[in-house]
Amino acid sequence: MNESNIAQNFLAQIAQIQTMERGKLSSLRETFAGTAFKLQAWENGKNVSRYIPPDQVPAVQEAINGYQRFQSLTEQYAQLKIEETRAAIAAGSQKKKSRPENSSWPRNRKSSS
Repeated sequence: MNESNIAQNFLAQIAQIQTMERGKLSSLRETFAGTAFKLQAWENGKNVSRYIPPDQVPAVQEAINGYQRFQSLTEQYAQLKIEETRAAIAAGSQKKKSRPENSSWPRNRKSSS
């Protein structure tokens, strides 16, 4: 599989992620309705907490997993593009630089000794 197909594969996998949520889900205490949970995440430079009802915990956990998958895929995609960029730059600098025929570069004249 060439690098372009690999990049397209990463983008296709990212597009398949349906739900995302940042943060960490923690249990707080037992209540009459079940275990109480809170979701903590950094938003706009602040630690924000939200209480999550027990019936929403599976959906929130799935969304957290989706975001973690997104982070992993975008990191891998970025690394692939960085490697492609470095290879392209290295290939460009390895080409022999020649002087065009009608250039203003100084010409090396042979000495008449």
